[in-house]
Amino acid sequence: MRKVMNFHSVLKFFTFSAVLLLSGQTIAQTPETFTLSVSTQDLTVLVGENEEFILEFRGFLNETGKVYFYEQHDGLINVTPNVVDLLPSTQTREYPIRVEGLHPGHLEVTSNYTIGSTSFSGENLFVRITVAISQTIIYVSSVVGWIYFVAWSISFYPQIYYNFQRKSVVGLNPDFLALNIVGFVMYSVFNMGLFWNSGIQAEYFERFPRGLNPVLVNDVVFSLHAAFATLVTISQCFIYERGDQRVSMVARGILGIFAVVVVVCAILAGTNVFHWLDFLYACSYIKLTITLIKYVPQALMNYRRKSTVGWSIGNILLDFLGGMLSMLQMMLNAHNYDDWDSIFGDPTKFGLGLFSVLFDIVFIIQHYILYRRKSGSTKNLTESSTENSVPERY
Repeated sequence: MRKVMNFHSVLKFFTFSAVLLLSGQTIAQTPETFTLSVSTQDLTVLVGENEEFILEFRGFLNETGKVYFYEQHDGLINVTPNVVDLLPSTQTREYPIRVEGLHPGHLEVTSNYTIGSTSFSGENLFVRITVAISQTIIYVSSVVGWIYFVAWSISFYPQIYYNFQRKSVVGLNPDFLALNIVGFVMYSVFNMGLFWNSGIQAEYFERFPRGLNPVLVNDVVFSLHAAFATLVTISQCFIYERGDQRVSMVARGILGIFAVVVVVCAILAGTNVFHWLDFLYACSYIKLTITLIKYVPQALMNYRRKSTVGWSIGNILLDFLGGMLSMLQMMLNAHNYDDWDSIFGDPTKFGLGLFSVLFDIVFIIQHYILYRRKSGSTKNLTESSTENSVPERY
C-alpha cells in the first residue's frame, strides 16, 4: 500500500512540475512568482487612534513565508501584527495591518520577508507614517497654506495697478525687478523640471528612493504666475515714465555671475559630468540667493529718496501676510507632529521666510512712519508732480 501511495505522490509531483513548466513557472520559489505590495505608502494617524493599511499578496506561492515589519523609531506607533504568515496559495490575499498612534512624529515602517529559508529585502514594502496630535490642526494648517498661497499670488497686482494709475514707475527700483524675474524664472525651471520631466524624477527617486516629489502643482502654478506678473511689471517700465532709473552695474554684475553659473551647470549636465537634477538644484540655490538680496536695492532707494512713492505698500502688506502665515503653518505642523527639527534643525526655509518678513517690516516703517510726509523727496519734476497728485493708499 505504501508503494502505491509513493507512486501516486511521484506521479502528482511530475504532473504538477509539467504544468508549471508549460506555464513558464519553476518549482523553486522565486520572488518573480508573486508580488507583495502595500495599499498606501503614506498614512496619517492621530495619537490614541488607529488606522490601517493593507498588505496585498498576488501570484503563486508553493511554500510558507513570513513578512516582518520594523518601526524606524520606537515609541511612536504600534504595528499589529508585525509578523504576517504567508500560506501557500495561488489566490490574491489581503492582510490588514493596524497602526496605533502613540506619540507625534514621523517615521517609516519598513519590512523584509522570508520564503522557506530564503530571505528577501522588501524595498517597496514601506509606509511613511505621520503621527499627529490633532486633526483640527491639520485642517487649520491646510487653510492657512491656501490663504498665504493666495496672498502671495495676488501680491504682485497692487504694484501693477499703482504703476497703471500713476502712468509712471519712478520710485520702483529696476534692480529689484531684474533680480525678481531671474529668481522666479529659476524657480519655475526647478519646479517644472521636477514636476514634468520623468527622467529628472527618476534621478530624484534614485537618490531618495523613499522620498516624495517636493514639487506640487501649486508650486508650479505659483512660480509661473509670479514670473508672468513680474514680466508685466517690467513691461510697464518700457511704457510709462521711468525717469533716469536704470539697472545698476552692481545688479548687472550679480546677474552676470548667475548667468555664468547656469551656463556652466547646463554644460556639465549636458556632458554627463553631473545629473540634470543637480542643475535644477543650482537653479534653486540662485533663487534662494536672490530672495536674500532682492529687497536691498529698493530699501536703499527709499532711504536715499526719503520717500516710498512709486513702491506699492499693498504689495508689501500682502507679502507680509503671506510670510507670517507661512511661518505660522510651519509652527503648527512642528507642534502637531512634534517636528521642531524641521524649523531649528534645517532653518533654511524658516530663515528665508523670516528674512522676507523683516524686510517687509522695514518697508512698512519707511512708508507709515519715516517717510510719511514726502515733501522735497524727489529729484525730478516728473516724479514730483506725479507724487503730489497720486494717493499712497495702494
